Amino acid sequence: MSIDVRAETAVPAQRTSQDRLDQRELRRRERRFQHRDKWWGYALIAPAGIGLAVFYLWPVVQTVYYSFTEWGAFGGTSWIGLSNYRTLVGDPEFWQSLGNTGIYTGLVLLGIPLSMVLAVLLNLKGLTGTGIYRTFYFLPVVTMPAAVAVVWRWLYNGDAGILNHALSAIGINGTYWVSDPHVIRFAVAVVGVWMTVGYNMILLLAGLQSIPGDYYEAASLDGAGRIRQFFSVTLPLLSPTLFFTTVLSIIQSLQVFDLVYLIIGGNTQNALQNPAYSEGQTVVMLFFQKAFYDNQRGYGAAIVCVLFVLIMALTAIQFRLQKRWVHYA
Repeated sequence: MSIDVRAETAVPAQRTSQDRLDQRELRRRERRFQHRDKWWGYALIAPAGIGLAVFYLWPVVQTVYYSFTEWGAFGGTSWIGLSNYRTLVGDPEFWQSLGNTGIYTGLVLLGIPLSMVLAVLLNLKGLTGTGIYRTFYFLPVVTMPAAVAVVWRWLYNGDAGILNHALSAIGINGTYWVSDPHVIRFAVAVVGVWMTVGYNMILLLAGLQSIPGDYYEAASLDGAGRIRQFFSVTLPLLSPTLFFTTVLSIIQSLQVFDLVYLIIGGNTQNALQNPAYSEGQTVVMLFFQKAFYDNQRGYGAAIVCVLFVLIMALTAIQFRLQKRWVHYA
């Protein structure tokens, strides 16, 4: 009888020992698979990582280095330290272009409320032809800036443009929109708003459609009207999308080049004859002129480095301030 008891207790002990061996083997296999998967992951992201390093990170490093150098007439660079940045601080043309870029950015940001109004209208129930309206408003986004600039130069033409022709029909004498220093910034900003309003509208429309209808039902039961629902439900829940569109619009506006460049005159030598050139010149246009026409590539590199730091600083400030007004449900 005692022999049978030992036999019965020995079997579970052997099973426990075997289970431990199996678990250790299982963990070893799991670690081996994880180690192999890790290297597969590195291999799969390697092409994208190499492309990012070669085409993005390395040019950034080179640009920062060139900002401390001076280029010779036949190539070659010489280290001049902070000389380009000291010249930049005292260059009135740089401050003029920076001010123009800031005004353009501020005016383009006014397009976000317009985009929001359009998104709210397109989100109304029972509205027919929403697909046509979305396509119509999004069409400028997929149009090349060069084509947009050519069309708007024709519309803005002081002698034969449609805009002045329409104004003359109601007794208003239009001006030369792209060569008048007093209106060039607003004329260019109108085109900028026209190009971005569709993209922002699509983003805001997606944000509106992601808001659950239960919130509106609860607000309606509490007696809130449509205006109160908009400010108490729609606006807070749409704040993450508004924050995203604001950050994106500021970055894109600070980097504006081709649209303004082509509206003002295209070729720099011809554009310099435009009396409104200095009032319309942006920071990137100044970089292009200094780097590729005046062969001051070190100075041009310093300009874009300052613009890069400015964009980083403004983006960091926006992310800092978004904690005060952005609500994540």
